Amino acid sequence: MTLRASSSALAGLLLISALLAITSAPWALNQPWLNFAFKPLATLVIIAYAWGRGLSDPLLRRWVLAGLLLSLCGDIALLWPEQGFLPGLVSFLLAHLCYLWAFTRRQRLAAWWPAFAAYAAIAVVVLSQLWPGVPGPLKGPVLAYVVCLGAMAAQAAVLWHQGEPRGRVLALGGALFMLSDALLATNKFAGPLPLASLWVLGSYWAAQWCIASGLASKASTLTSSA
Repeated sequence: MTLRASSSALAGLLLISALLAITSAPWALNQPWLNFAFKPLATLVIIAYAWGRGLSDPLLRRWVLAGLLLSLCGDIALLWPEQGFLPGLVSFLLAHLCYLWAFTRRQRLAAWWPAFAAYAAIAVVVLSQLWPGVPGPLKGPVLAYVVCLGAMAAQAAVLWHQGEPRGRVLALGGALFMLSDALLATNKFAGPLPLASLWVLGSYWAAQWCIASGLASKASTLTSSA
């Protein structure tokens, strides 16, 4: 199977798994077992997609894969939304730190400060709307999480601005992650969103696919070395 065909097959499997996980919600099929089966599977598909990429840059590959594996842990924890929220939050916080470390192997942290200023402003606006609904014991972890998420997304934008290969797709991944988590937090702390699983999970897996796509494929490595 060619690289293009393999990537297309994984993209198709991701789409099917994501749709089944999303439509497990009460507003659609109302079958919770689908979420338990296909939510982890969707992230595993993205890990499989990333696994064959980035071989020319093992340091970047290692930290992106670590972030994806920690995200899988977070996905599993959040299958139990109440009991698993804090473990899931910590797993994703560590995932964002892995992505941030990976991106700073390419460009110095905050090498383009407007990206950090923009994401800080977005974070302040979102938190100001949600803060009253965040329980006291979670305020510290939520604040730490938002700082790490915003820094990761901003550093991804730095890569784009500085002209790094695949910087645009990484910047898109960071922005989509910020959107997904803002929607998730709104649904949890401010009030239910219509079709919440569609918007939250759809943007989440799109973000992770973009981040995995930030790793060079074997074909692009061969082309650049030719």
